[in-house]
Amino acid sequence: MTINKIDKLIWVLIYGGLLVLCLGVFVKRSAEGLGWALVVVGAIVASAGATLIWVRSRMDPADDSKSKGQS
Repeated sequence: MTINKIDKLIWVLIYGGLLVLCLGVFVKRSAEGLGWALVVVGAIVASAGATLIWVRSRMDPADDSKSKGQS
């Protein structure tokens, strides 16, 4: 996976997870179980995005240029 793809995936996961988490907070008022489920899923997805930031920091940019066929 290239660095650019991981960068895009990071932000999709973080913002998508936070959006679902906020939706869960509002849904909790009328449907307690569904609201908590959305909060938990959103938190897991957002934390996966945060974990990918760490993974991205450990990637070697030289490996990315090799996978594109550049020297």
